Amino acid sequence: MAQVSLNNIRKVYPNGYEAVEPISFDIADGEFVVLVGPSGCGKSTLLRMVAGLEDISEGALSIGDRNVNHVDPADRDIAMVFQNYALYPHMTVRKNIGYGLKNRKIAAAEIEAKVQTAAKMLNLTEFLDRKPSQLSGGQRQRVAMGRAVVRDPALFLFDEPLSNLDAKLRHKMRIEIKALQRRLGVTSIYVTHDQVEAMTMADRIIVLNQGRIEQIGTPAEIYHRPASTFVASFMGAPPMNLIHAQCRDDRVVTNGGTVVATSPISGPVTVGIRPEDVEIGESCVIPFTVDIVEELGAHRLLHGQLDGQDFTIHVAKDVAVSTGPTRMTINQDAVVLFNAETGLAL
Repeated sequence: MAQVSLNNIRKVYPNGYEAVEPISFDIADGEFVVLVGPSGCGKSTLLRMVAGLEDISEGALSIGDRNVNHVDPADRDIAMVFQNYALYPHMTVRKNIGYGLKNRKIAAAEIEAKVQTAAKMLNLTEFLDRKPSQLSGGQRQRVAMGRAVVRDPALFLFDEPLSNLDAKLRHKMRIEIKALQRRLGVTSIYVTHDQVEAMTMADRIIVLNQGRIEQIGTPAEIYHRPASTFVASFMGAPPMNLIHAQCRDDRVVTNGGTVVATSPISGPVTVGIRPEDVEIGESCVIPFTVDIVEELGAHRLLHGQLDGQDFTIHVAKDVAVSTGPTRMTINQDAVVLFNAETGLAL
């Protein structure tokens, strides 16, 4: 195991395109950190620089107590799990898992022992003599993970490993990967564009946007106190409601005249309100029009308008709702205010 330190890491391609602006952060020994962001934000490029698959334009990268800027990938003591599994189709599961060890001239008996241990850990024992084509997507991903596990690395790197799986299998594999990382205690960096994966798996999340860090924090910090409107709209399903408003006379008033919060500041703001931080009922005071009721089994989402602006409310399945006018109350303690121009939290 090892800690990872990135000090002003930057990536500029020969054509001048800056894929990653100078970025600095530390990952503690045994920590599970998720890099999340939309396509093109630089998360995979950053991971590939840590892996040694991309050259670092500027800055210093340390794994453990050594600088690895110019160390070959094979000598960085890392193991990487890719989106496409990268299995050898002509080899059995046993040979796929042990292939890296064989290349390192490990004794055959030791390889077999490590393969058996990994297979048992990943529920692959009965599939050791099968070829990848005879496995399901989830089983292939377990084989890729087994190949990483037997390396006994200081650092795991995951590059969107669940993107090719269906929703049910992704949920199961999220739990398995997190449980495996907890069991092994290996420092891990996980890249995904899926905010649900980030929220459910990470010890800490690093939200990236256009090659720069928007926010670093625990899932709870990212969700409840987003640093910008980008984070607020990207993290959460459904995302945080963002409403244009004005602060005056210690009140936050929408462009339609509805008071949604109190604040001592003045001027234009963007108001952030999570859908679950709202209640509806006849005794509430803020008018709200429900256009669509989205049934999700355990709960419902009410999509509608607040003074002409799109707004979503999360309610329990037993709350009686219908389309049309209703009233709502906002949890004042959960309101987040953002600068209307910069989008940064106030």
